[in-house]
Amino acid sequence: MENTTNSQKAQILVEALPHIQKYNGQKVVIKFGGSAMKDEDIKKTVMQDIVLLHQVGVKVVLVHGGGPEINDMLDKLGIKSEFIDGFRKTDKATMDVVQMILAGKVGKDLVGLVQSFGGKAIGLCGIDGGMIKVKQKDPNLEYVGDILSVDTTLINQELDNDIIPIISTIGVDADGNAYNINADTAAARIAGELKAMALFSMTDTPGLLKDKDDETSVISAVSASEIPELIKEGIVSGGMVPKVLGSQEAIRRGAKHVFIIDGRKPHAIIIEMLTNEGMGTMFY
Repeated sequence: MENTTNSQKAQILVEALPHIQKYNGQKVVIKFGGSAMKDEDIKKTVMQDIVLLHQVGVKVVLVHGGGPEINDMLDKLGIKSEFIDGFRKTDKATMDVVQMILAGKVGKDLVGLVQSFGGKAIGLCGIDGGMIKVKQKDPNLEYVGDILSVDTTLINQELDNDIIPIISTIGVDADGNAYNINADTAAARIAGELKAMALFSMTDTPGLLKDKDDETSVISAVSASEIPELIKEGIVSGGMVPKVLGSQEAIRRGAKHVFIIDGRKPHAIIIEMLTNEGMGTMFY
């Protein structure tokens, strides 16, 4: 029985070979958010996956949000959250907390976790090196930014030095003010500007669903040209809209593929990238 188990293990590794060859030396952006960030066990498996991919020659960039941790700190400080059209109204006090939690606690915790598994990582945010330049999205939202440009110089330097960049989605305006930006939008723009082989967006669903109440109704592949119709039909709605529009933008700017995958499943990234099984929805 043990021999069978060992040969099965060997078969899994052999099956991974063409996938490893395909991604070797290629840039891949992983958007980390949702439940996966709240579940400590899943968080660990994601960081293990990233270190494994890095070890087999994939140039991994991790982009993360941190909504739940921001909410916790705002609650502790007695700062009320207000949402307008799905965006957090971000006054100066809220922005201070967003910057402290994302670029400080969440970013550095992920760096520490990656390094605990033998990787080498650096925590960056969009302010560093003028990476993500923004303008104010809407005066009613205050410090919420629309991306004007993404400069990938700093990201590429770290990748060339064999270091995994872990990026907090905070932007900076022309006057040096920090702005809160949607993590899906930022990850998509970064993937596009890097001309990434793939963007993997981890969500709390198995992918884009034909019927939002039926988790088995995953649409396996979508062309960027189909996206406006899917939004019109209401198949893409709510929090899925920025993810899907981001996918369209990433591909338009030069990313080859975007995958929306179920971040609640252990090793979802490895299953999608290095096995024949695959999961989720691919945009091309």
